[in-house]
Amino acid sequence: MCEVPASLNRTSLQHSQPSHEDGDLKPNVLSSVTAVSVPDPIEAQGRGIGLGKGATFQAEAGAALTKTNAYSVYDEEIGYCQGQSFLAAVLLLHMPEEQAFSVLVKIMFDYGLRELFKQNFEDLHCKFYQLERLMQEYIPDLYNHFLDISLEAHMYASQWFLTLFTAKFPLYMVFHIIDLLLCEGISVIFNVALGLLKTSRDDLLLTDFEGALKFFRVQLPKRYRSEENAKKLMELACNMKISQKKLKKYEKEYHTMREQQAQQEDPIERFERENRRLQEANMRLEQENDDLAHELVTSKIALRKDLDDAEEKADALNKELLMTKQKLIDAEEEKRRLEEESAQLKEMCRRELDKAESEIKTNSSIIGDYKQICSQLSERLEKQQTANKVEIEKIRQRVDDCARCREVFNKEGRVKGLGSAKDVSDEDTDGEKEALRNQLREMELELAQTKLQLVEAECKIQDLEHHLGLALNEVQAAKKTWFNRTLSSIKTATGVQGKETC
Repeated sequence: MCEVPASLNRTSLQHSQPSHEDGDLKPNVLSSVTAVSVPDPIEAQGRGIGLGKGATFQAEAGAALTKTNAYSVYDEEIGYCQGQSFLAAVLLLHMPEEQAFSVLVKIMFDYGLRELFKQNFEDLHCKFYQLERLMQEYIPDLYNHFLDISLEAHMYASQWFLTLFTAKFPLYMVFHIIDLLLCEGISVIFNVALGLLKTSRDDLLLTDFEGALKFFRVQLPKRYRSEENAKKLMELACNMKISQKKLKKYEKEYHTMREQQAQQEDPIERFERENRRLQEANMRLEQENDDLAHELVTSKIALRKDLDDAEEKADALNKELLMTKQKLIDAEEEKRRLEEESAQLKEMCRRELDKAESEIKTNSSIIGDYKQICSQLSERLEKQQTANKVEIEKIRQRVDDCARCREVFNKEGRVKGLGSAKDVSDEDTDGEKEALRNQLREMELELAQTKLQLVEAECKIQDLEHHLGLALNEVQAAKKTWFNRTLSSIKTATGVQGKETC
């Protein structure tokens, strides 16, 4: 026996569907029951079709009911079979409804699952006997322990055969079992059942009757929620060799035993034994019904709690969303305000820069004019000084040429002492002296005025240069201070906006 890879699960299931010629399917059966109302998945869970914990499995619950109703119409001899809903739900996870119905029909008819429900479950009891005989051969100590506590196979293995392990065990394990069933036949159930009993042998040997039933009902399915444990179980089941010849032998033994019991057993004892068996089955079913009801109530409470939590979370998220939207609106308004302020600051900066540049140009023009005036004054002063020097030289030359003048003036052009002046005063004419004195005073006065003008021009130049330096410093300081303040404001505004946006 080989295990089917997980990647081929869907392929193996879909290839198992029969054609209309194979099995004489009725195409109108499924469509004839599609109008049947489908219950809520939680209610369906209480009816025994929604035991899977996954949301996908529960979503297929209603469709599974539709398939079982369709099969009850299709196979009137068997009708509705307990446990079919689990198998139908598993098939619906892999294929559309029509294909799932076809595969269900093929499993029921071609793989012998239908025979388990016929003749008062006679074939099912034969399977129980075969399982016990296999236990006697492969697990004798566990078989003897079950005999000691009066635990029979039908008390724990009925769901294994009727639902193909789909009722209690996790889906990934069920998928492997269905794959093996489609590849090897219904005898795979014995391999998986013996694998479960072998892996649980040590725990079951420590239990009594009630403990064993509780172990099969609760603890055993939980153990295989781990994929690693499920994988080990499937490897053990695949490596276990159970020949068809041996199963046929046990089947013959069962039928022989049933014939002998029918011949030897008193009808009253047979009825009493059957009644006890039915009572035990009824107790087991009642216990399962209580468990399912408890699980239904627990699931409803958990779902209601989850729904309330989700609604609270949705309200909180809506409030947070509204607050975030309001913050976004405020941030956008602040951004627009800052952009307007930035534009205004840029415009003000541009105007101030233009004004500063205009003032600089004006000051430069004034400075140029002053420099030109100073240059002209300097040239006039130099010309005047040159002219004065020439005039003084001429006067000195004339003084040198005049004998009388030499007696009055010395070589530096100054008037000699009073003693000398008195000696020549009689000889000089008063007119010439007076003329020379007047001319000298005029020249000295003109020279003084020229020097005064030169000093005034230099003072004005220095004053203008000082004012120009102050103006340049003020313009530079104003430009630098205003620009820094504007740039700092823009950076601050941009930083605040960036923090609010973050």
